[in-house]
Amino acid sequence: MEYRCIGNGGPQVSVICLGTMTWGEQNSEQEAHQQLDYAVEHGVNFLDTAEMYPVPPREETQGRTEAIIGNWLARRSDRDRLIIASKVSGPGMQEYLRGGPQLTRKHLEQALNDSLARLQTDYIDLYQVHWPSRSTNFFGKLGYVHDAGEQATPIEETLAVLDEMVKAGKVRAIGLSNETPWGTMAWLRAAERSGQARAVAVQNPYGLLNRTYEVGLAEISHREDVGLLAYSPLGFGVLSGKYLDGRRPPKARLTLFERFDRYTNENGTEATRRYVEIAHAAGLDPAQMALAYVNTRSFVTANIIGATTMEQLAANIASIDLKLSGEVLEEIEKVHTAIPNPCP
Repeated sequence: MEYRCIGNGGPQVSVICLGTMTWGEQNSEQEAHQQLDYAVEHGVNFLDTAEMYPVPPREETQGRTEAIIGNWLARRSDRDRLIIASKVSGPGMQEYLRGGPQLTRKHLEQALNDSLARLQTDYIDLYQVHWPSRSTNFFGKLGYVHDAGEQATPIEETLAVLDEMVKAGKVRAIGLSNETPWGTMAWLRAAERSGQARAVAVQNPYGLLNRTYEVGLAEISHREDVGLLAYSPLGFGVLSGKYLDGRRPPKARLTLFERFDRYTNENGTEATRRYVEIAHAAGLDPAQMALAYVNTRSFVTANIIGATTMEQLAANIASIDLKLSGEVLEEIEKVHTAIPNPCP
């Protein structure tokens, strides 16, 4: 396993981060614990979850993923060797959660305490704002429409509460998720002005089908030391090639949940087909090639994988050992030039 520092002088985290959003929906608790055991045995020390998980979010299952992790943690003695990340929900979704989640003091404090209880731990290593309070471009939204009358919780207000959590020892570091270049710099400026906790990472989508992070945020990652935690590196599994030609394998995510169709439009399908051809020509597994590409990016701190089977998990973790040739990288860039960012 390879490890990288999260933030300036922060802990070393495995480049392969174990994502958990299927646990409690597509995966049982027993299967989740099996995944956790295997991942840790193979050098993974970084786990990512959220109060809203599993996905798709439902009132009946909200918080189940954290509870599954908590039950696993309760029987281990190596909590201090693990880096556990979770997220607090922003507004506009999950009206069943606290009457509609907000990034205000009352909501933040309740969310953190509930997550700590479910995780059965005294602290969360990385506590992330799952999405902004303001209306902006995330979750595949294209175009920006400004709302001058919007009543969003100010970043400074949310930051002040998160800073108190860090000082109280309940949170080790804070991070952002589904953020824009402007939003990321606004958080960093607010921290600089106030001397409060500084975001150490941005968790945004990134992979061969979605390289928009490179446009503005990659430079911020380098110059401001706030690396990317890349989620959806396989585009909900699309880059494995298993959905090509209209196939819908049993129990696969897009088979079960048609709403996750962001990466299966015409351009996305054509780009996927070309990437799969590149992999096969080089004797590579398409999913491993796609993950290995993300692993090579200098602005990436960690690559958040997810799996519903042990076979997928083993292959995804093994991608850390795959080194792509210059020829393969050149062919990948040709596809990206021909079909740039086919999916948002």
